[in-house]
Amino acid sequence: PCFHRAIHPAAVMEPVDKFDVARQLFKDQPAGFPYEGFDLEELILPESDDMGIRSDEDDEEEEELETETGFGSVIVVDCLPVVPEDKHEKLTNVLRKIYTQIGNVREGGIFMPKDANNMSKGFAFVEFFSPEEAQAARAQTDGYKLDKNHTFKVSMFDDFERYARVPDEYAALEVKPYTPAENLHSWMLDKHGRDQFVIKYGDEVVVLWNDGRRCKAEEAYKRTFWTESFVQWSPQGNLLATMHRQGVAVWGGPNFQRLARYSHQNAQLIEFSPAEKYLMTYSSIEPANPRDKVQVLLNVFETRSGKKLRIFGGNMEDYAVGSSAAPGGALRWPVFKWAGGVEDKYFARLTKGAIKVYETPEMTQLDKKDLKLDGVQDIEWSPAEPLLAAYAQEVGDRPANISIIRIPERTNVRSKQLFNVSDVKIFWHPQGDYLAVKVDRYTKTKKSTYTGFELFSVREKDIPMDVLELPNKSEKVLSFAWEPKGHRFAIVHGDSARPNVGFYSMKDEKGKLGVKHLGTLANKACNGIHWSPNGHNIVLSGLKSLNGQLEFFNVDEFEVLAAAEHFMATDVEWDPTGRYVASSVTSIHQMENGFNLWSFNGKLLYSMPRDRFQQLSWRPRVPSLLPKEKEEEIKKNLKEYSRRYDEEDEALLLQADADVLQERQKQQEEWDRAAVARQEYTVQQREFYEQMYGERGHEKEYTMTTVTVEQVLDVREEPYVA
Repeated sequence: PCFHRAIHPAAVMEPVDKFDVARQLFKDQPAGFPYEGFDLEELILPESDDMGIRSDEDDEEEEELETETGFGSVIVVDCLPVVPEDKHEKLTNVLRKIYTQIGNVREGGIFMPKDANNMSKGFAFVEFFSPEEAQAARAQTDGYKLDKNHTFKVSMFDDFERYARVPDEYAALEVKPYTPAENLHSWMLDKHGRDQFVIKYGDEVVVLWNDGRRCKAEEAYKRTFWTESFVQWSPQGNLLATMHRQGVAVWGGPNFQRLARYSHQNAQLIEFSPAEKYLMTYSSIEPANPRDKVQVLLNVFETRSGKKLRIFGGNMEDYAVGSSAAPGGALRWPVFKWAGGVEDKYFARLTKGAIKVYETPEMTQLDKKDLKLDGVQDIEWSPAEPLLAAYAQEVGDRPANISIIRIPERTNVRSKQLFNVSDVKIFWHPQGDYLAVKVDRYTKTKKSTYTGFELFSVREKDIPMDVLELPNKSEKVLSFAWEPKGHRFAIVHGDSARPNVGFYSMKDEKGKLGVKHLGTLANKACNGIHWSPNGHNIVLSGLKSLNGQLEFFNVDEFEVLAAAEHFMATDVEWDPTGRYVASSVTSIHQMENGFNLWSFNGKLLYSMPRDRFQQLSWRPRVPSLLPKEKEEEIKKNLKEYSRRYDEEDEALLLQADADVLQERQKQQEEWDRAAVARQEYTVQQREFYEQMYGERGHEKEYTMTTVTVEQVLDVREEPYVA
């Protein structure tokens, strides 16, 4: 049978647009509600809503867009001789010989325009494989004298278009209103006297406050993909540098705003000057042809303005001289070394048989000539003043020599001849008071070496010198370190896996000059020594192959404060106050990555494991403005000061606890308000369902599942009939 249902025409329902119904019911909802099948253009955010994500460009006006011409690897060499056609090839070959020593010139990459008479026009275009090579070529050959009548004037091809865009009529610049910069010393004003440190793990960079009294680290700033390789504090802690493909950026202030950018494609390493006035960046350029030489490019910038002041470039082998040469023909950083002091006046580098000293801000060579020193292999500046210690190896019949040279006078204030020298290493005292020279000498048979130290008292009249030899001359010296504030030093020496650690002083109990042995710690699992920045205490570390053995030692009392272990530790670093020590395991190990934070006496305060942990660096402090006499007075009356500041610290801690409670209460209130608002939305949503689905709107959520069941209804046996 067939059944039919009669439907009255008036009862036929028209299609209902449920989203239109939703918009009519909930008129206060943002455009696009209820977010199903919405048009992207309809999703309108409130004006100036950044979703809580702050952009680096928020405080910057839109910069003028500079398009690249595609000729960044082309230079223009002007002031060439004007020659006839039969001499074009000869002049081209001269240019090729000059510029192939600097970079890789493309095949057919030298072009000299001609006039109607086939005479050259006095300039040429030279194309390299990369812009870095072109910049290095400009830096090295601008002003090059081809002969007495022709001196090169070299420019980048792109500069011509930039200059052509300069308008003919002067337009006055718009005067921008003054906006005060953030306080770059803000972290020094922390009311709890805490220090900051930065860590990098994976793609994250986090700046943390070290709250040692509460045994925890508090996040100050965090950013993902902040750098492409590493981060680096400036020497006084005012700036944090990050590395990028386009160059380097520096950040500062309480919110770590970007302060400046320094353009250097594929920069690999950086170095600040001691007073943070200048920044040097470095990159190497691999040649397209394996037979060609590796090129290097170094830029010097003014830190504050970001202005590029000088470009150095050329073959890597020209810079890999003496102590600047690493195994395999690579460079050992830094190539240029800055003079100590607060003026940032001089920097220098080694060349074959000479030292090139440059002065700022002109960035020109001092007196326009080299400081000649045959056989020079290493230089180190005093951290306190422009005194340069230089080591020159034996040349012919002339013995090796250590010289202390005063700049800019070029005066040799002290020198010492050395004989049978195998190797030399220079160690300046952090305050510039002393100079230690570790000398490895050959024995009479020339089959082995032994080590001694030449110790100079730089502050004394005529710079007297003492000689120190180890009790067992055949022992190797594994490590040497000066006490940062004081006159003591430590030496790790021995041939076994458990060497000895010797402590010495440059003065006796009465303050008289003379090297004195204070004592030796025998058979220590130690391959590194780490003095506290304030002296007195030291950490003896057995890193990497020694599995992270740590011993906290008080040199004043000559006693062990604590022995500990941070398994697989790779690095140890004191905070700038000497109160805390961080040990870390970086990602050279696949396991146990992260860091431990210890007190100065070896108590473990807290740990922070992090996968792919790469770096921990304490933020340096600005040097104290107190004179030495005031510092000594504070040390003498330390108990009195401690009592007063302990009370203040306790009050601050109580206030901090109250602040935490207040913040938690504020968060709870915000949550309660959000919950109430959500309840109202839930009620509206329920009413919407009831209007849309009627009685079905009250049904609970359910899931329909199809189940197949096999059931045997009957079993019969029937005879088989063939």
